[in-house]
Amino acid sequence: MVSSGTIRRLGFTCLCYISLMAALTMPKAAQAQNPDSVLPEDAIELQPNATDAPALPENTGQEQLDLTDPNNMRPLTQNDSLLSLQGGQRLMEEASSAIDLQDYTLAAQKLQDARQIFNQLSNFYQQLASSFSGIENRIYDAQRLKALETAEIRDEATYQLALVHRAQNQPELAVPLLIQIIRSQNPTRDLGKKAYQQLFEIGFVDSPYPVPRDGQSTSSNTSGN
Repeated sequence: MVSSGTIRRLGFTCLCYISLMAALTMPKAAQAQNPDSVLPEDAIELQPNATDAPALPENTGQEQLDLTDPNNMRPLTQNDSLLSLQGGQRLMEEASSAIDLQDYTLAAQKLQDARQIFNQLSNFYQQLASSFSGIENRIYDAQRLKALETAEIRDEATYQLALVHRAQNQPELAVPLLIQIIRSQNPTRDLGKKAYQQLFEIGFVDSPYPVPRDGQSTSSNTSGN
């Protein structure tokens, strides 16, 4: 039989043990409430450091170019730029040199690239002109004129490309190009007449244009037979 004194000593011992365990576990619980302590050590090193931010470029002391000064070359007015009048003309010059060397494959590629550049430029200028219609006539007229000029050069590049295809004995590739020129230029203009003459020489059309005056009656008699 256990005496009451023994029970009191056991109770006191349990209380001391419980207090001791509580004291040992409280720091861990408090530490677990801090989110930074949960991260592993190597993760803490990966946190961004404000001092590691890239430095802004320093002022080199060079003055910015005045883009309103026509003497300062702008990127799209240089010869090495593709989306420019100068870039397209450079390709046409390279194509002409290739034709002189009878390298028609290279010439065709250069002319095709030039044709695409001039076509894009013409479309872009036309879109700009339409945007400024009724708002700023000065810009509208300037962009519309550029659209017409680049379209003219595009058709010239297209005509040269058609001639190259003829030199390659590929008239079937020249026909659609020549028809595009006639639609763009109109048959009454010089380039349109030249394009139709090519179609006549290829054999795609039967009637010459313009009809020679001295052969007009002969053509009528032939068609009557």
